[in-house]
Amino acid sequence: MDAVSPKVVVAGLGTTPELPEPQPPAARWRPKNCDKIALVLQGGGALGAYQAGIYQAMHEAGLEPDSIAGVSIGGINGAIIAGNPPERRVERLREFWESVTARRIWLFTPDGDDARKARNTWSSLLTTWLGQPDFFRPHPVNPWFVPRGARTATSFYSTEPLRETLLRLVDFDLLNSGAIRYAAGAVNVINGNFAFFDSTQTRIMPEHVMASGALPPAFPMVRIGTDHYWDGGLVSNTPLQHVLDNAGCDNHLVFQVDLFSARGALPRDMYDVLAREKDIQYSSRTRLVTDYFRDRHNRDALVKKLLEKIPEDRLSADEKRLKERLERLPLVSIVQLIYQQTAYETQAKDYEFSATSMRDHWESGYRDTQRTLRHKDWLEMPVGNGGLVTHDIHRVDD
Repeated sequence: MDAVSPKVVVAGLGTTPELPEPQPPAARWRPKNCDKIALVLQGGGALGAYQAGIYQAMHEAGLEPDSIAGVSIGGINGAIIAGNPPERRVERLREFWESVTARRIWLFTPDGDDARKARNTWSSLLTTWLGQPDFFRPHPVNPWFVPRGARTATSFYSTEPLRETLLRLVDFDLLNSGAIRYAAGAVNVINGNFAFFDSTQTRIMPEHVMASGALPPAFPMVRIGTDHYWDGGLVSNTPLQHVLDNAGCDNHLVFQVDLFSARGALPRDMYDVLAREKDIQYSSRTRLVTDYFRDRHNRDALVKKLLEKIPEDRLSADEKRLKERLERLPLVSIVQLIYQQTAYETQAKDYEFSATSMRDHWESGYRDTQRTLRHKDWLEMPVGNGGLVTHDIHRVDD
């Protein structure tokens, strides 16, 4: 039975949602023929609470990720999940999101789209003026008025509060233990190259997570070694390809969580234009990545057939290794969960950090995942289809 989220009702003033009540998790399991479960988390600021709701539903269903790849807020959520034991992950996610949305906006939650839009606009303005608790705070002096080259000349906010929050909520020894493969995407400021900080290759520290979410010009670039990094969403906001490129021979069930939808309505005014521009800019390029994977899968299958026709004693050492690698091509089932914007949200939705909106986003992710998991066949490994199949709960009749 689904958990019911209580709502506090104030007569004439709408409802204040509460986070879904945690339920006892099912025993951990994987679908038949599935070797690994991967969680792919897109960037999207305040919308990231949607990802937390999705993880809660996965956790309660007994579906724990073997690997997590995230960008920006997805990297932060992913670090909290990977850096805690399963029984504490939802609790830690709640602590993070309740902490960064703790500021009171209005004394009540207004009813109706126009009133809610006004409230959300005020909330986003407060974020730009004051920052968010335990996340980021404005520099004392605007960067336009400090000397060129000064420490605060290249950003409007300090993310030092986020570093302290990560140290409080994430066990980096556990994150680096290999229990979950964790990767966060960032872009090198000097050469513009995209980079993944992968726990199988790098010891992950708070700076790696912060670099993935260092979106300019709001947040400062993060120095790691001799290099400086910005938010990976500047280049690619969805790290699906990193998961597929590292799938090896393992069959994967991938939960891909997108916070910006590539599909949307035709804009009707400038507010709609700004919102639609942001959606397109940061939306997933899933079709491009999945087409690439299918082409590669089909090419590998063809090479495999050709190598099987050549006598073993005629194969070189490299060809024998390639034949061995191609003996089992990975199968991938991708479950897409895409946040659906509400009528009262604007282009500021990714920096509107009110507690009410956070709970709405969390609840939405929780419900979308529960609906998705009712489609048991979506969790199965594909047969044919170039080794890959995708599903989206918002494109079917539930």
